Amino acid sequence: MKLERVELHHVAIPLVTPFRTSFGTMTAKDTFLLRVITDEAEGWSEFAADPTPDYCSEFLAGAEIVIREFLLPRIAALPSPTSAALAPAMHKVKGHELAKAAVETAFLDAELRAYGMSLATYLGAVHDRVPAGVSVGIKDSVPALLDDVERYLAEGYVRIKLKIEPGWDVEPVRAVRERFGDALPLQVDANTAYTLADAEQLRKLDEFGLLLIEEPLEENNLHAHALLQQRISTPVCLDESLHTARDTASAIAMDACRVVNVKPARVGGYLEARRIHDVAAAHGVPAWCGGMLETGIGRAPNLALAALPGFTLPGDTSASSRYFAEDITEPFVLADGHLPVPTGPGIGVTPLPEALRRFTRGRRDLYVG
Repeated sequence: MKLERVELHHVAIPLVTPFRTSFGTMTAKDTFLLRVITDEAEGWSEFAADPTPDYCSEFLAGAEIVIREFLLPRIAALPSPTSAALAPAMHKVKGHELAKAAVETAFLDAELRAYGMSLATYLGAVHDRVPAGVSVGIKDSVPALLDDVERYLAEGYVRIKLKIEPGWDVEPVRAVRERFGDALPLQVDANTAYTLADAEQLRKLDEFGLLLIEEPLEENNLHAHALLQQRISTPVCLDESLHTARDTASAIAMDACRVVNVKPARVGGYLEARRIHDVAAAHGVPAWCGGMLETGIGRAPNLALAALPGFTLPGDTSASSRYFAEDITEPFVLADGHLPVPTGPGIGVTPLPEALRRFTRGRRDLYVG
């Protein structure tokens, strides 16, 4: 496979409603897509981070520089830019997992399209559809939260995740439990908003029978999460703290987490995400596939990953309509609480030309062979 061109498409797609977390409020998905063109096929991917380094250290402008100036020159120097060869070629560039994930996914998409193989088959998927959960942002009031949860349950979502932060935790969780019952699969996500000094407050959530509390403390502090897990009965789930399969093995050994959230972009791509899945499964630790408000270009490969056997909890791969009135691909539609796993070659989807044109804010060539 010979690399011919890599394009960056800067896109901005309005969200149907603002999405608020402890990091801030999003009103649009503002990101870029990569298009890799080889002599055999083309591939697409989506950069998962935001224009500003709020959720993580990576951001749009910085990722573009890293991809153009440091990653693509190393890849272009390879005899053949296969997906297996990419990680070693990019390894000397420290960090920048989300940028690496965007590059790897686009090349993997092109390679699998050339073979006529779906990403789901390549990764080892065992399901043709996956149960869909939904993430509900922080609201201005409890009644507004209850209205949203009621609507999502009516649409068929099988699991609810509530975003929480200090001052918005016990009250909204109690209200959801009282309104919708103890049988509802319910979890919370703090996005690192608490400290170990808040352990007593977080322990108040134990009475609600939550599936998990996700990333309650500062990221990368496995020791603090292990101490917190000793003080609460709700299973701690790590997200931002897990960057590699090695991190995951360490966290499990320390009892810093009893559930694993795998976000492929955050760990450098789908190949490392599969390794993390394997580590969790080998230890009998439940895992699920997280999301980052992806368009259809990012949602499709997430569904392929979520179909692996070790992902035993519903993930955040919601229907397209959860976030977008119009997606950049054919929409993913919820059916009986599940979403279909794409079966076409590669990631199984491509941008709709007219939607891509309308949502594109700029296009640049990052590499021309």
